[in-house]
Amino acid sequence: MKRVGVLVIGGTLLLAGIAMLVLPGPGFVLIAAALAILATKFEWAKKPLDYAKSKAQQGVDEMARSRWNAIFALVCALGLAALGVMELLGINIPFVNMLTAGLLILSGLFLLGTVIYARKQGSSTAGKAEPAGG
Repeated sequence: MKRVGVLVIGGTLLLAGIAMLVLPGPGFVLIAAALAILATKFEWAKKPLDYAKSKAQQGVDEMARSRWNAIFALVCALGLAALGVMELLGINIPFVNMLTAGLLILSGLFLLGTVIYARKQGSSTAGKAEPAGG
């Protein structure tokens, strides 16, 4: 019975994540969450989950190395959240409704969190990478 529940919840999240690859929303985050849930009961989900973790870490590393990428991502995150807030405040934005506005805000917050995490991780590893002898 647990296996069926994991399949239903993981499958639903996976389908929602795939849909959010072309719709506003945190598609990659949902796909990773779905794979993590599915991997608890299904061996086949572990390989794509490991691949997703590897790619996510590469993205975090790139964000930590490049100040300009971090600035661009920060501007995009704030822009996404601002569009969502504008719609919620009653400013009519084409092709955006209340659900889309919420997903835009959520996506902006996820991106903002990722930038902050990457920059903090990069600054903490930069101090460790310096040689002791100078």
